[in-house]
Amino acid sequence: MIVAKNIYKSFGDHEVLKDINFTFEKGKTNLIIGASGAGKTVLLKILVGLITPTSGEVWFNAQDVCKFNREQLRELRMDIGMLFQANALFDSMTIEENIRFPMDMFTNRTNQEKRHQVDYCLERVNLSGINDKYPSEISGGMQKRVGIARAIVLNPKYLFCDEPNSGLDPKTAITIDELISGITRDNDITTVINTHDMNSVMEIGDNICLLSQGEVAWEGNKNEILVNGNQVISDFIFASPFLQRLKSQALS
Repeated sequence: MIVAKNIYKSFGDHEVLKDINFTFEKGKTNLIIGASGAGKTVLLKILVGLITPTSGEVWFNAQDVCKFNREQLRELRMDIGMLFQANALFDSMTIEENIRFPMDMFTNRTNQEKRHQVDYCLERVNLSGINDKYPSEISGGMQKRVGIARAIVLNPKYLFCDEPNSGLDPKTAITIDELISGITRDNDITTVINTHDMNSVMEIGDNICLLSQGEVAWEGNKNEILVNGNQVISDFIFASPFLQRLKSQALS
């Protein structure tokens, strides 16, 4: 579990986040949603520890990580998996080398142990047998799954995903959502997803935080979206005529 308490963040005179309070629950997919400029990426970076808040606290279980020193942050990051928007795979490395990279950085495992873990993670994302291929030899959807495999290779307690479905076709996006949701449940991980994909919100939104102008404007889950009375979430979710009709049907 991760708890954000009274988070404020300013860049110069520009206040990006204002008194953010939200609990990201263990074993659930926790989604941060909102329009461009709402502060989603800044909040995600604060949670990961890449940005320090102007004020406030970020608790990973019983520890306020805002007070961590460099060594403590390094230890925490061994428990964190990160899925980047652009995959961030190394073009000059094979798929196996990409996935084992965190193990090379943070563990003293033998080559045999690393190979076994790579194989397990590739199997987990339904990509067994592509160890020796290079990123350029596989599709964008497969690259995203390799990114997931790398993110979970250290058996993280926390998984952060930045726009995981960016650039993917709808069918592949559903596959990615199902993988992330399944891994979250099976491994009891605290997963935080920054997304604007409404299909993801409606399918895997166990715990949702809507940001608007740097503030938490609504919180709830996928089952509450269609029948909520919050104008901000309604304006955001039901922007298209199709979704407006869907909401009308749900309320009728």
